[in-house]
Amino acid sequence: MKGLDIKILDEIIVSGLNNVYTAASLLIGDEENILYRDFFGTKDGIEKLTENDIFDLASVTKVVATATAVMKLIDSGQLHLKDKIGNYLNVSGQKGEITIFELLTHTSLMPSYSTLWKEYKNKELFEKLIEIQPQKGPNKCYEYSCLNFITLMKIVEVVTQVNFKDYIEKVFIDLGMKNTCYNPIDKERAVATSIRDGKRLKGDPDDELAYYLGGVSGNAGLFSNVDDLRIFIYNLLSGKIVSEKTFDLFTTTIVKRGENITHIAWMAPPVAGCQYSLDSSGFGHNGFTGTSIWIRKDGMFSIFLTNAVFYDRYLKKPELNVIRNKINNIVFA
Repeated sequence: MKGLDIKILDEIIVSGLNNVYTAASLLIGDEENILYRDFFGTKDGIEKLTENDIFDLASVTKVVATATAVMKLIDSGQLHLKDKIGNYLNVSGQKGEITIFELLTHTSLMPSYSTLWKEYKNKELFEKLIEIQPQKGPNKCYEYSCLNFITLMKIVEVVTQVNFKDYIEKVFIDLGMKNTCYNPIDKERAVATSIRDGKRLKGDPDDELAYYLGGVSGNAGLFSNVDDLRIFIYNLLSGKIVSEKTFDLFTTTIVKRGENITHIAWMAPPVAGCQYSLDSSGFGHNGFTGTSIWIRKDGMFSIFLTNAVFYDRYLKKPELNVIRNKINNIVFA
C-alpha cells in the first residue's frame, strides 16, 4: 500500500473521536487504486456511522459544486475569466467591475461573510447578498469570501438559465455520484453538526448563509461521502468533467496577494491542515464543518470528512488541524 502505515492512520483518527468529532471517514487513493478507506464513530454520538452516510461538506462545496460549474462553462466558451459581473448581473457601483477571476481567487475585495441572514431569508436574502459592494482600502488585496461564490452561483444560473441545484446535481448524477446533493431527502443519513435555534442540525447546512438561503448556496450546503468524492476526483483528473487545459488552468495557476497564495478556486498549500506535506503545486480545499480534500499533481489524494463542529463550532479547529496535518504528512510523504 505504498508504505501507508494503516495502524498509525487509525490511531490518528481515533484520537479525535468523541472529543473533536463524533464521526470521521478517510479515503486515500491515487489515479488507479484505493489505498485506504475506513469509517469511524457515530453520526450523532449514538448511531454508528456507515459507508452510506453523508457529511455536510461546508466550503468544500466551493470547489466540488461551484468551481466545477464555472469550469464547465469556461470549457464550453460560455464564460471567461476576464468577464465582469456586470456582464451578467444588474449590479450597481464597483461590484459590476469585478471579474470572474477575482471572484474565484478571492481578490474581489468583497467582505468575507455577511450577517444579513439575521434579517432576511431565502430569495430576499439572496438578492441582498448580490447587492453587497466590495470593500475600499489600499491594503485590501486578498480576503477569502463566501460572497464571491454566492455571486458565482447566480452567474451560473444566468448563463445556463437553469436552477443551480438542478444544473450541478445533473453533473453529479452523470458521473455516478448518487450520494452528492443539496437538501438531502433522507436526512437520517446525514451526519449531525452543530445546534441552531435549539435543534441539532442533521441534513441541513451548518453554514448560516446556506441554511437561510434554503439549503442551496455557492459557498456551502452540499452533502456527500468519501466514495462520491473519490469518483469526483478520478473524473476530474482523467479529464471527464472538463478538459485537461481548463483543469490545469485552475489547479496550476499560482495567484500571490501579499502573503497569501491560491490557485483559481482551489486552495494552494500551505494552509491549515495541509501545512507541511504539500507545496503550492498541490491543490484542495477545507470545509468549516471539518471536511477536506487534498490532491497532489501525480494523482495521490486524501479525502477526510468529519463533523468537527458537533462539540463546538470554533474551539476544536486547532485540534482538528493537528489531526489533518498528521494524516496528510503520511499521505503525501
